[in-house]
Amino acid sequence: MMNHMKSNITKVKIRISIVAAIISVTILSGALASASLLSLTWSFYTFAQTQGGNAALSLSNLIKQGQPHQGRTSAPITVIDFSDFQCPLCDRFVKSTEPQINSTYVQTGKVALVFEHLPNRGFDSAPAAIAAQCTTDQGKFWQYHSLLYKNQGPIDSGWASKDNLKKLASQIPGLDTQKFNSCFDSQKYKPLVESDLALAHSLGFTQTPSFIIVKSDGSNAQKLEGPQPFPEFKALIDKELGA
Repeated sequence: MMNHMKSNITKVKIRISIVAAIISVTILSGALASASLLSLTWSFYTFAQTQGGNAALSLSNLIKQGQPHQGRTSAPITVIDFSDFQCPLCDRFVKSTEPQINSTYVQTGKVALVFEHLPNRGFDSAPAAIAAQCTTDQGKFWQYHSLLYKNQGPIDSGWASKDNLKKLASQIPGLDTQKFNSCFDSQKYKPLVESDLALAHSLGFTQTPSFIIVKSDGSNAQKLEGPQPFPEFKALIDKELGA
């Protein structure tokens, strides 16, 4: 009799353990589902915010934050370029497509071109971004921008080492190298570069180059990824201008 009772008690304990395990798995699955739903909801919110209107993408806000830009502040359309100075595809865009955008739209006052840092190609990408941003203090960003792409080598091969970044800066006519070196060594613009990176990720960008073509108030944003040829940019820009 005692053995029979012990056997029944053991069976009950096993059943309770099984039920507890099922409940735990159910709760965990529910939590994971909720987390996934929250992530999906946030992603959708970010996308909707980008499509409808995003103050972070307005030209006035970008300029206020210190983003390098070309063109008139009154331009109705903004092209935001998310790039990495070690990115070969970015180099292709700079040398083949950007000049056409510049001559067709920037110089005619229709488009403002804004640069955002997305340094994710290698270890030297972030230092190159910080160095480039330091040249904005002296109004030399676009000269340094061109110089970096002109001297671009294989990723993390040493061409964008800290010493070489300083040497390249010293080649820019009129640049105060002492001020530049002080800015670079102190990593003054590391927070700005990290903020640019966060903005890129919030938009779903992980590759360079990536672009946002948007009205100057941050509305009606259109995404374009990769070193697309000029006709692709022209189609979206003309669409924005006509909207």
